[in-house]
Amino acid sequence: MSEQITDFASLGLPGPLMAAVAEVGYEEPSPIQAKAIPLLLAGSDLLGQAQTGTGKTAAFALPLLARIDPSANHPQLLVLAPTRELALQVAEAMQTYARFLPGFHVLPIYGGQGMGMQLNQLRRGVQVVVGTPGRVMDHMRRGTLDISRLQALVLDEADEMLRMGFIDDVDWILEHTPPERQIALFSATMPNEIRRVADRHLNNPEHIKIASKTTTAENIRQRYWSIGGLHKLDALTRILENETFDGVIIFVRTKTLTAELAEKLSARGFAAEALNGDVAQVQRERTVGRLRDGKLDILVATDVAARGLDVRRVTHVINYDIPHDTESYVHRIGRTGRAGAAGEAILFVAPRERRMLRSIEKATGHPIEPMELPSVKDINSKRTERFKTTVRETIANNDLALYYRLVSELEQEDDLDALQIAAALAKMAQGDVPLLLDPKKEVKSPAKRDFESDDRARDRGRKPSRPERQRSYPQKVVETKALPLKDFPDIEMERFRVAVGYQHGVKPGNIVGAIANEAELESRYIGHIEIFDDFTTVDLPAGMPEQTMRDLGNAWVCQQKLAIQRLKDSAPTASTGSDQPAKSRPERKPAKPGAEHKRSEKPARKPRKPESGEWAGSDANTPRKASAADSDEAPGFRGDRKGQAAKRPGHKSGAKATAGKPGGKPTGFKGKKKLKVAGNKPLKKRLTLKKGPKDGS
Repeated sequence: MSEQITDFASLGLPGPLMAAVAEVGYEEPSPIQAKAIPLLLAGSDLLGQAQTGTGKTAAFALPLLARIDPSANHPQLLVLAPTRELALQVAEAMQTYARFLPGFHVLPIYGGQGMGMQLNQLRRGVQVVVGTPGRVMDHMRRGTLDISRLQALVLDEADEMLRMGFIDDVDWILEHTPPERQIALFSATMPNEIRRVADRHLNNPEHIKIASKTTTAENIRQRYWSIGGLHKLDALTRILENETFDGVIIFVRTKTLTAELAEKLSARGFAAEALNGDVAQVQRERTVGRLRDGKLDILVATDVAARGLDVRRVTHVINYDIPHDTESYVHRIGRTGRAGAAGEAILFVAPRERRMLRSIEKATGHPIEPMELPSVKDINSKRTERFKTTVRETIANNDLALYYRLVSELEQEDDLDALQIAAALAKMAQGDVPLLLDPKKEVKSPAKRDFESDDRARDRGRKPSRPERQRSYPQKVVETKALPLKDFPDIEMERFRVAVGYQHGVKPGNIVGAIANEAELESRYIGHIEIFDDFTTVDLPAGMPEQTMRDLGNAWVCQQKLAIQRLKDSAPTASTGSDQPAKSRPERKPAKPGAEHKRSEKPARKPRKPESGEWAGSDANTPRKASAADSDEAPGFRGDRKGQAAKRPGHKSGAKATAGKPGGKPTGFKGKKKLKVAGNKPLKKRLTLKKGPKDGS
């Protein structure tokens, strides 16, 4: 029946909502809207599976708003979203659809915004709350958000909440809802964890799956540039100069690179700003507003920071760093081509990333065509045309009487030609930066490789052709200094390296789970994680027991041993982020005649590894037994599971305990447990950390 619905008037929505739909300009419901709206209006629970950009927000907002009582000032509808950007987007859509409902109020709540404003609005009364799981839990525990009279709850992008580690928080919230509430769950994919949540909390749900021929919009032109012969920043500059665009979002992998790239583009004359998780919420909203209003042209962002952005003037999405997976690629390029407009998606692909390119093409069902970088001639032609256009606009739109007089006087006094004066003025306006590129610096395109031929050769058992190796440019810098924890800045952190990376398909959640389980360490004490091609760096509390190191080293993630080691102890890494040893030193020149007596001293003997029961931080040549007084574990670690954790005397964890002060304990520990002696077994102390709610931001 839903397939025959061709307009919103047939869906049974009330008059005020139909007036808002007409004002927004919606004419025909999307497939997910045509199927979901009648079911939600009837009060059924719903399990909806559809890709991003298919109109899911209107599919649940319109029917659930139809059941809201604006005269009752208590939360009747709760929407959970994985990110603050998506929460804001849903709240704005709710306000738009309910503009003709008198007395209606919607409140977005998320981390990063002051609690005071949210508390005041909750006290005044709201009918709809849209929030991230962590902040919703905070208000529920404070008693400031009462959901005892909740009529409906929506889980938007449930698979993304699972990926970001919020699924336990969602489960906790659902357990505190009244049994008679209605639930709608929407997800682009349906992993087993999401199905288990649906089976546990939804009552006989209707299942809607919107099949699509492709996961990307047909109106988005997709191209890729094979990295080689030119630095990525220079290539990006040429593309931006040659393309005709309105607004651009450039995606990179790390928060650090967003700021660096935005700064470099600004120095090259582009109006660019960064958007990442470290930017304050007020500044984030101001930046997106500037992009929407046309005061900003380029936004450099990470995946999470840009998720949920809906800015119609974005005509180009540039993947400066290739995404981790195909789903991220779909979400990225979905930021352009909104509302049926044409969009452009450009992907930078390094030779080692060809496999991911083929995976994206296979998943989306779209061939991604290669693109040639604009040549020096093309760029100079564009710059010349822009210069002429600027001169024409200046002549047409400005009062030049004063400058006419000055040029005329200069021409008569010094017997100069008017063209000479105009050329000099143009040179002054251009400054020290050359207007045109030097044709001699044209970079030859790298030799193209026929990958389809290579695939056919592989199928026939022949070795594919191999092009001449191109020089690779730095993509990522491996930082050895650990970053402090956001919630526990006093705890001393140390950076470790684990032998699993992008090429193994690892995600941050895999690493967090492995470390939390094997080291018995709470996840909130696991710090910054950065994934490289074949390894990952992770910040952990300093002073990890050696036995815990061995247990983690033998753990498996993505069919790879973690092989954890301290980053400062591992081999030097190249700036590309590839785990390659530094070049060996050149051989020492032979000594000059007569200098044989100047022999270098013998190198000091390498200290032996401490035996079980010895102090891990003490001199290995002076062993002694560990005692109960030596039991000072690193912050966050709950003790060695095998009872032989190597201890570290005078451990500086950043806690408020001095080396010689008895009874001091690191920050975050509940306290010391009584030590018991069992026969001749060594004393063991087991410490636990106080748990707290996760941040939903």
